[in-house]
Amino acid sequence: MTLLQQAGLAIGLSLVAALTILRGTDPQSLRLAREATFDLYQRWAPRAFEEMPVRVVDIDEASLRQFGQWPWPRDRLATLVDKLSELGVSAIAFDILFAEPDRLSPRNVVGDVPGVDPGLLRQLPDNDEIFARSIAGKPVVLGFGLSNKGRYLPSVKAGIAFTGESPIAAPPHMKAATPLRPELEVTAAGIGHISLNPGSPSSVVRAVPLFLSDGEQLYPNLALEALRIAQGASTYLMIAAPDAASTITSIKVGEFIVPTTAAGELWLYVSPDTTDRYISAGRVLAPGEATADIKAALEGSIVFVGTSAAGLQDIRTTALGENVPGVSLHAQSVEQILSGRFLTRPDWANGLEILSIAIMGGLLVVLTIFISPAIALVAGLLITAFALVASWLAFSVAGLLLDPLAPVAAGTITHFAATSFRFLVTDRERRAIRRAFGQYLSPSLLYRIEHTRNALRLGGDDRELTVMFVDVRNFTEISERLSPTAVVRFLNTLLDALSRHVTANEGTLDKYIGDSIMAFWNAPLDVDDHCCKAVRAALAMRETLADLNAADTFGFGADQKVGIGIGIHTGIACVGNMGAEARFNYSAVGDAVNVASRIEAACKSVSFDILVSEDSAKSLMEFALLDAGKLALRGKTGRTNVYVVVGDEKVAVSAEFAELKLIHEQLIQALRLRPGTSRKIAAAARLKAARLTASLQEFYDRIPRRPDHFHTNPIAANINLSRTSG
Repeated sequence: MTLLQQAGLAIGLSLVAALTILRGTDPQSLRLAREATFDLYQRWAPRAFEEMPVRVVDIDEASLRQFGQWPWPRDRLATLVDKLSELGVSAIAFDILFAEPDRLSPRNVVGDVPGVDPGLLRQLPDNDEIFARSIAGKPVVLGFGLSNKGRYLPSVKAGIAFTGESPIAAPPHMKAATPLRPELEVTAAGIGHISLNPGSPSSVVRAVPLFLSDGEQLYPNLALEALRIAQGASTYLMIAAPDAASTITSIKVGEFIVPTTAAGELWLYVSPDTTDRYISAGRVLAPGEATADIKAALEGSIVFVGTSAAGLQDIRTTALGENVPGVSLHAQSVEQILSGRFLTRPDWANGLEILSIAIMGGLLVVLTIFISPAIALVAGLLITAFALVASWLAFSVAGLLLDPLAPVAAGTITHFAATSFRFLVTDRERRAIRRAFGQYLSPSLLYRIEHTRNALRLGGDDRELTVMFVDVRNFTEISERLSPTAVVRFLNTLLDALSRHVTANEGTLDKYIGDSIMAFWNAPLDVDDHCCKAVRAALAMRETLADLNAADTFGFGADQKVGIGIGIHTGIACVGNMGAEARFNYSAVGDAVNVASRIEAACKSVSFDILVSEDSAKSLMEFALLDAGKLALRGKTGRTNVYVVVGDEKVAVSAEFAELKLIHEQLIQALRLRPGTSRKIAAAARLKAARLTASLQEFYDRIPRRPDHFHTNPIAANINLSRTSG
């Protein structure tokens, strides 16, 4: 592990730790984002509306037009209670506050007139008393709201028991309540709070507190109290977590068990708002007997009395994005409990999401720093897809609320940060390598050197190389006939076409020297069969040049053909970055380089385009080679045995080459023993050579004039014997 990788790992894991801690603190922005995700799930799969014994008697616009503006006198509400009771409802819950005396009561109206006899005043009817007498003995639940003023707290009409630790501190806290008229508080069968989302920063009602607490007493909400009264139950059972204080897991009311949040809240699983849930209060109050459809809808039902009139400002937003009367959410709470369709966020959800951030983030950091940002991206996308699918399935199948957003967002941030670090810092060295070697190496070799440590250190290593020199024949003559611009264009076209075969065969382009190319194999990294690959590149250059001449690419005409000479030698050379720290080139120097250059120059005297040294020939036993004799290379004290490269393995096993090989051996023997007979044999070899390559014809024309180049050569004989036996 390099220092840069260690730094990247430390920075990445530190970021993961910070994101994990951030999720552990669960700031409001994350909560709102999580809740918005759960809202989206409900929009995709809302709870279907089912016919339940729950109805809303709606003081709607039609009712207000029929009976006058709000507030109505409470004797009219008493009439409403009487009619609902006659229809056999199981409970009547008012989502209405009765905090002030009825100002429309006759006693209150006359009491405001000066000089009225107090005795007469007491004889006048009081609407609050009428309403109190009406609800007495009936299953009526009245509501109260929250207040920051006063010390009034309503009475609790039910017993509250609990298992485990006391849950008194778990529900949302209430300081005081809006007061109920005393006569109404005494006669009501139940009292419940009507607050839907106290203290929530969001206007969307997602979870309803089933209880509030003042630190000493628990107060049920309107919907839960209505359900209790409808069942005739007298007690709530609070089921607390066995190993956590002030934590509620569920609430038992009558025959129903309601799973809750730790604070005793019911996650609302809402259904789309529908008129089937509502009955206009005006229809219930209409004179005469109620219609059959009203009787069928209300008999045995839990009835919530509230208003949908826009001017009364009791409109709330649901997770489906709908604006509905607040009273309908109380009704939906009871519908949800009766249907058994609950949404729950398990106690272990937070821990799972925090752990997933740590694991996913750590994995992405390791993959990005040590493997590849692309692989990390694929892994991140797969994990993201898994998290999204798992979260959706948990919701749609089991009603579990598991947040996929925080792990996915944390993973995205982590991957971006780690990728940025790697691009800006860790990959700096590889980008430098790519700039230095991109024009000279094949993509596969470049990838290998990118992943090799210390690839660009200044200095060199002694290693075995196969070195190639390529030179254009008669370049001086060609350049004399062309303008400087045309010469450059000619060289660019030719050298580009030839150089491609070097990189295609895993070679390294060292430099261009005028009209020459220097390349080598087996550096900067090991290349298997490097000598064979160098010869394959040379043969490919031969074919490419033939195609260029045939197509008259250079525009010289049919009579002017461009020729090249290629010299190849295998030996030890020093290869590495040479120059200064600020500017250097990757190159090779040494005797092996000089020998390859001299062999290329000898192509002229031998009259053949591809020559290899004896050291290279030892690794080319499968190629079609012919002995070209021992040459006195400039700067070398002894002679160097060289071979012409006729073709590849296919040519080597052909019948034509086998015949030529026999004649060539006879020619060499004649040159050594009977030079006078060599011309006749050379002519025969020339005829055979014409069937293989035209280059050999000039080679055989010149051989009789080079008898001093051929003498006893055991290694050459071994190569020949190997060819013959093959």
